[in-house]
Amino acid sequence: MSDRLLVERDFDADSFVSQSDKDSQHREHGTVQTFTLGKGDVVLRVYDKVAEIRQQSAKVWCYELWGQVEHVWRIEWQVRKPVLKKYWIRTFADLQEHQGMLLHYLAEFHDTLRMRTEDSNRSRWPLHPLWVDLQQRITELHRLEPKRVDGKELVLDERLMRLTISIYGYLKRMAAVSCVKQGQSMMSEEEAYGLLGDRLRQLFEPFSWKLDVQKRMKSIELGEW
Repeated sequence: MSDRLLVERDFDADSFVSQSDKDSQHREHGTVQTFTLGKGDVVLRVYDKVAEIRQQSAKVWCYELWGQVEHVWRIEWQVRKPVLKKYWIRTFADLQEHQGMLLHYLAEFHDTLRMRTEDSNRSRWPLHPLWVDLQQRITELHRLEPKRVDGKELVLDERLMRLTISIYGYLKRMAAVSCVKQGQSMMSEEEAYGLLGDRLRQLFEPFSWKLDVQKRMKSIELGEW
């Protein structure tokens, strides 16, 4: 959950790119107040929190917390057990320990908010500044998380997830560098995957690959991370 100052909303339902197939929006007097994406294990809601307080919850203490009484929108996800279990979350203590990793997945992979361009592929639209800031704050939270996970299988699963997140971050950086170098306005994820694959194949050496992988396997088995 994150509350954001939004004096003027400059996005609509089509600005969201999501893995969810279902979406809806709620209007009040012709004005959109809530965007909802998903139904089931993951649901994203982006809504006018001030309007919700006035119409339903009456949580006026939020005004003092925010220091204002207007223009606050809330971003929140509802996540069910099957997804929570993938991130080793079964208790409130687990949630506190692993929330950064879960939120990173939700805000980076599952749902994003984009700025409209003339490109027909919405996934190539640039991230909305609101979402850029959200991702940065989640990254900071993720870095502060405790790194301890009990159980060999869970440790290995967590390591794979962290490696995947790191590689994904470097893939974005590679795409950005290539775009600047080639004078491109944007690079799709498929093009970035291809670029990464081509460069990795240039480095690949079968003999050293086998030796290095075996060396790392032994280190992992000995607990040397």
